[in-house]
Amino acid sequence: MVLTYNPNASWRDTARQPRLWIFNARALPPILVAMFHITYTTVGIAIVCVIALQVMEYYGFSAPVFLRYLRSKSAGSRRVATPWWM
Repeated sequence: MVLTYNPNASWRDTARQPRLWIFNARALPPILVAMFHITYTTVGIAIVCVIALQVMEYYGFSAPVFLRYLRSKSAGSRRVATPWWM
């Protein structure tokens, strides 16, 4: 699903997900923390974040979309028309 770089790309390409090689750029903060504070815990968290983002991308989710999906699933399928305090 990753396309090759086009030097003649236009402004329409600005809506694409940012990438660092084949990985999602949202995985960069945990990787940077792991690089500057090298422990087994931080490296493990960075690896888990990269794997989780890759799996979500494989299934067609981005991080914000997946959080919205979790929120809708946790709310349930029943929507009450009147507020709970009435």
